[in-house]
Amino acid sequence: MEKHINKSNLVQISETNMVQALIQIDDNTNRVLNIVKAKFDLKDKGEAIQFLVKEYIELKNEPELRPDFIKKMEKIKKQKSIRVDDFSKRYS
Repeated sequence: MEKHINKSNLVQISETNMVQALIQIDDNTNRVLNIVKAKFDLKDKGEAIQFLVKEYIELKNEPELRPDFIKKMEKIKKQKSIRVDDFSKRYS
């Protein structure tokens, strides 16, 4: 079964609230979280998960995951639109 993440909601959640989640992880994932937690002096596994998600966003460099991109798109969405009949004529 494939699971999908709504990327815009992921970023919105991280910017607005903290949510509590009860998750099930395997032993290897638990070990990795403990290593990340210790290596980067994080308080708990929740911070380790947040750290790994931020690293993933940077690694993949997907703009739709980046908070600054979301803010930019929200700002653009609020701008007044203009009608363009001939794009090449107007912008060439």
